[in-house]
Amino acid sequence: MKLAIINDELSQDIHAAAAQTARLGFGGLEIRSAGEVPPHLMDDAQLSAVRDAVAAHGLEVVGFDPPALKCALPRTATEIAQVRELVVDSVRRAELLGAPFVRIFTFYREGDPDPRGAAAAAREVLDGVPFDRVPLIVETGQRTNSPTMRHTLEFLDALGDDRLGILWDPGNSVFSGWDPAPFPDDYQAGRERIRHVHVKDPDGRNAYVRLGDGDLPWPAILATLAEDGYQGWLSLETHWRIGRVLTPEQRDEPWGETFTAGGFEASTECMRLLREMAAEIEQTHDTTVREVR
Repeated sequence: MKLAIINDELSQDIHAAAAQTARLGFGGLEIRSAGEVPPHLMDDAQLSAVRDAVAAHGLEVVGFDPPALKCALPRTATEIAQVRELVVDSVRRAELLGAPFVRIFTFYREGDPDPRGAAAAAREVLDGVPFDRVPLIVETGQRTNSPTMRHTLEFLDALGDDRLGILWDPGNSVFSGWDPAPFPDDYQAGRERIRHVHVKDPDGRNAYVRLGDGDLPWPAILATLAEDGYQGWLSLETHWRIGRVLTPEQRDEPWGETFTAGGFEASTECMRLLREMAAEIEQTHDTTVREVR
């Protein structure tokens, strides 16, 4: 299993994050904020430094996480152009980083999710975006118009572009209140379109907790992914801190030390737990394959 972590869940220092990631046997870093700079505000020199630091520790850049379409539904031509500009620039930044995808959302919802309305706006935003150069994947986002897999699939069906994949974050589905048990049904519904998985563990809608202590059956999820031959990354997005709970504002804008503080210790513990879960699944899977042969 290919294990990664979002860098600012560990440290704002990209070298410290990369060193700990390599030390714990993970293979990749998903890039969000670094050096107190949000991902969409880094200049080219900062992006190149991040890329080089990741490579220096023998890791891969496994994704790029700007706040693309993580805003209110655009209503005017000017607003649509502003959102499009961020997506186009994010593709350029991802190319510089060598990232395999740009993560996008489906706009903040007003009331109940409206994936079809979001798709209509996204169709205008994405018109002319060169995402053949770097794929876009849509996250099941907690406060967006696609908090669950079924909403995400409805969004993609309405959008009508098969080039977009899904970033499945079952923790967001639980925390949103729209699906307290997204496994196995949500997973089964979208499994063919999942390109990336975020790993975190919610305690209902209260807070995120240590991996294994929350509502999601991560060993069963990992086992199913292994059985289905999932080839993507499992990327830890801890969102748990020892002694404090992230605020809604910090979850919405997860960058800088106000977000990261305490993440190194909490994420290190969760990384070890995830590595143990994955190793056990791999051992069981390998044993089963040998027995079948």
